[in-house]
Amino acid sequence: MAQILDPLPPEQSGKILCCYINATSKIQVARISNIPNWYFERVVFPGQRLVFEAPEKGQMEIHTGMMASAILSDNIPCDRLMLDEPSTDEFDTDSSDEKDPFNTKPMLQQLNTKTEDTTKPLQVASLASVD
Repeated sequence: MAQILDPLPPEQSGKILCCYINATSKIQVARISNIPNWYFERVVFPGQRLVFEAPEKGQMEIHTGMMASAILSDNIPCDRLMLDEPSTDEFDTDSSDEKDPFNTKPMLQQLNTKTEDTTKPLQVASLASVD
């Protein structure tokens, strides 16, 4: 995933794909400030998922916003936010003999197809007058 606005400095090695989810009901600001020559700051709305690339040594600061201020509410190492990237072997389409790990369940379930007559006469309830 390329970051157009602020790519990682070329001298940075070991970049990882990360994900942070704002599980609060408040707006947050996610900031990585411990990497020299790199600026990363994003607004994360409640329930929003932020996917980004960062150096392994990055420390994400989470600032929770109030009306006119924000407090530092968390400091998370980026390696704890790392996503598991699938290996290229999992997407190998040339091996048709192997079992597909993604399609283990059938897409459609078998319908119950009874061939016997399932129609029954309708029974109508009636009211009787009582004196």
